Amino acid sequence: MKLQEGMDTELKEIFTLELKKEVVAFANSHDGVIYIGVSDSGEIVGLDNPDETLEKVTASIRNSIKPDITMVVKCNIEAINGKSVVVVRVQRGFARPYYIADKGLKPSGVYVRQGSSSVPASEDFIRKMIKETDGDSYEKLRSLNQNLTFETASKIFKDTDVSFGKSQKKTLGLIGDDGLYTNLALLISDQCSHTLKIAVFEGAEKKLFKDRKEFSGSLLKQITEAFNFINLLNKVMATFEGLTRKDERDYPIEAVRESLLNAVVHREYSFGSSTLVNIYEDRMEFLSLGGLVSGISLDAIMLGISHSRNEKLANLFYRLRFIEAYGTGIPKIFSNYEYLDTRPQIKAVEGAFQVILPNIHYVSDDMEIMDSNEINLQYKKIIDFMVNRGTVTRKELEKYLNLSQTRVIVILQEMLRLKLIDKIRDGRLVVYAKNNDSYLY
Repeated sequence: MKLQEGMDTELKEIFTLELKKEVVAFANSHDGVIYIGVSDSGEIVGLDNPDETLEKVTASIRNSIKPDITMVVKCNIEAINGKSVVVVRVQRGFARPYYIADKGLKPSGVYVRQGSSSVPASEDFIRKMIKETDGDSYEKLRSLNQNLTFETASKIFKDTDVSFGKSQKKTLGLIGDDGLYTNLALLISDQCSHTLKIAVFEGAEKKLFKDRKEFSGSLLKQITEAFNFINLLNKVMATFEGLTRKDERDYPIEAVRESLLNAVVHREYSFGSSTLVNIYEDRMEFLSLGGLVSGISLDAIMLGISHSRNEKLANLFYRLRFIEAYGTGIPKIFSNYEYLDTRPQIKAVEGAFQVILPNIHYVSDDMEIMDSNEINLQYKKIIDFMVNRGTVTRKELEKYLNLSQTRVIVILQEMLRLKLIDKIRDGRLVVYAKNNDSYLY
């Protein structure tokens, strides 16, 4: 009797450490049998010490391959043509991809069967096997990079007084049931491959760059550094509540924070592109990939319905108190503009989600189309109206001046900038009054 190598048969004359490569290849591809004690030509040569060989084979399979493959491998000593041969029967595994432990979850460690040979798997095929085994949730899939460090995350967990040992990593979902790091671990590790980019433009169009930054490393580090950078650009303007002076940012800080968190926590990380923040003179845009989660409408999100694409990442941010409560982000963004004359915008298209925050102090170039005499006349009419009424609302001015909402907002913003009037919060309303320090009229 002679044997022949083929798609499901591998012949080895003696035991070598290369055997684990063949075992991995069969477990990742299809059932196969490895004969040890058979020459490449198929001749049964047998083994002088089959027990010792069997022991080496089982030890190599047990210690050198991950995840645990012993459940799908059977090793026996069999007699063929009166000679002792070690036979290794491998079934297609249920925890694919299997890999050689000291090589890692990458092509040099993951093999598949191709014809009668065992060859390295491509990264795309490795990802496909992971999805087939673990499902489609990116954060739960095994990370291709298992050499992860957590210097930034460890510091933030420590500063927040949250434990970050091995048991906590398992509970949070950074380590899977197989003991391997997940993509969630990759996202908050120092080796995170995703980045966040901020571009600052001159004017209100995407034409001339003023500045640009790219933030890398752990998502925790990216959010912290990006928020600090945005905060430096978020200018302050003085407003008033009654007689009390109040410094007011161009963009409400809480709205910026929630928009940034929303863009990072809820994006689709199976795409490699960066999370984007574009800052113009009149607005700030937060753009993340993935669009809306299937089954959730934009109206539902506005009501505070929460169904996160990355539930474990959202939970981790919640544990660190970056997120105060589920489903409150978008409503919070709008609540920060509740007493203002302008509102944020939410846009959702297939594959992308955008939050647009308006600059509450921006004065449009539309003012330039008004004749200076016309402007002065409008200013005087408004101040006279305020002197007679004490305080007025924007809607009252629209009716009094017979102008559109947009035009009245532009005029009010310019008058605030010139310190001709004050903006005052009166309960749930925003009202305007003449600035008593102004003597122009």
